[in-house]
Parts: sequence; structure tokens; C-alpha cells
Amino acid sequence: MRWTVSSLLAGPVAPLGAVAASGIAKHALQAPCWLGRSGLEGDAQADTRRHGGPAKALHHYALEHYTWWIKRIGMRASLARAGAFGENLSTIGCTEADLCIGDVLALGQAIVQVSQSRQPCWKLNLRFAEPAMAALVQRSGRTGWYYRVLAPGWVAPGDALVLLERAHPAWPLSRIIAALYDRDTPSQVLVELPGLAALPSNWRDLFARRLASGQTEDWTERLSGPTGKMRGALCPASSSASDGHAY
Repeated sequence: MRWTVSSLLAGPVAPLGAVAASGIAKHALQAPCWLGRSGLEGDAQADTRRHGGPAKALHHYALEHYTWWIKRIGMRASLARAGAFGENLSTIGCTEADLCIGDVLALGQAIVQVSQSRQPCWKLNLRFAEPAMAALVQRSGRTGWYYRVLAPGWVAPGDALVLLERAHPAWPLSRIIAALYDRDTPSQVLVELPGLAALPSNWRDLFARRLASGQTEDWTERLSGPTGKMRGALCPASSSASDGHAY
């Protein structure tokens, strides 16, 4: 399996609305860039406890998802080009259904490994001025995903992204995402997930706790943000992203 990098993106931390700073606003790179263990040279994250680091060095988002989002929430300036979701890597033809957890790929001169899907947070609500945007991203399964860098190297727009190894063909990212966000994931699925060595240890622990307790985590703060901080930061909650479902 082989894809082409249509856009390579990076960016600094910048203000996001009136209440937050974020590295979500990326710009397209025109020249080769060094990809190290922690990500692209010149790329940054505001909240380094939850974003970035070796397990989330590179964020990939499928460009074909943009058409769905435009139909869903309407055209936005950010959706006119790659980078709306803070991705570092944009391609066509490679989605959450096409890659499996632990896949190893060549990217330009570098080697990367699929490490986990993205867990959307409340800063997407600010980015799109949609109070339910993070919840909608989670619900849609169009979350994007992360790579860890196994071998650093130079990468550039137009480079090939080539699948080299697949250890877990039964576990495409789309299945992992469904298991993570379905509050009724069958127990037989939860039994398998803690044993997937390619998953980060905190994800394996999460699935083990969920299996033992029979309870799903509270996602409210991640999706909606700290209540006091977010109050008044967005447009009224009559968002086009709200479809009558409970998030």
C-alpha cells in the first residue's frame, strides 16, 4: 500500500480565541523538513502534557474527510485547505479504515509507526466556533491518528508513504476508534485490546479498567473544556454540529 503526501504542515503556538493557546494552526511546508523523534522541526504544541511527545510525534488527517465536514457544518475558511484539524500530514486515499494499529511505514527518509488515534479535545470547538465540534469529531470516527518515529529522517511534500509491516491486520484504526467511543463495546472485544502491544500503555490500561469495572470514562471535560474557562468563549449553543444526539 502506497500513498502520496499532499501536504506537510507545521506551526508554532498561537492564541486560539480569547481563552487558550494552541499549536493547531499549521502552515504548509514547501521544502524538506527534519522529522525527529518528537516531531517535525519547527512544530509546537501548547499543552505538552496532552499533545506531542514520542507517541504523538506526527498527526495525520485524511483530506477526503473535508468534504464530509463541509456538508456537515458548512464551509469554513479553515476547511479551504489542509491543516484545519492541526494535522502535520495530509493525504488522499488513506483513512482510519486503511491503517492498522502498529503499522510501520516509510515516510520519505524516515520510518514511522501508527501509535494511536486522536482523542479530540475542546480546542476544536474554538477552532471551528462550533460548541459540539470535538464531540462530533469523536462521534464521526474521523479523528485522525498519530505516529511515533522509529527512524528520523528528512520528509517533504510529495513524498511517498509506504506500508512496510502490518502486525495487527484485525485491528484497523476504525475498529479501535469504535471500541474506544462505543459505551456498549462487547466484552469479548475489550478482552483483546489490553493485549495489543502496539497500543500505548495508558490505552491498554484504560481498556483493562473498563473491562473490570463495566464503566466508561467521563469525557465531558475533554470534549467541552473547563466550564468556567469556556463560558462565553463560543457562539450560542444552537450549533449546526448538534444533531439531537447526546454527546
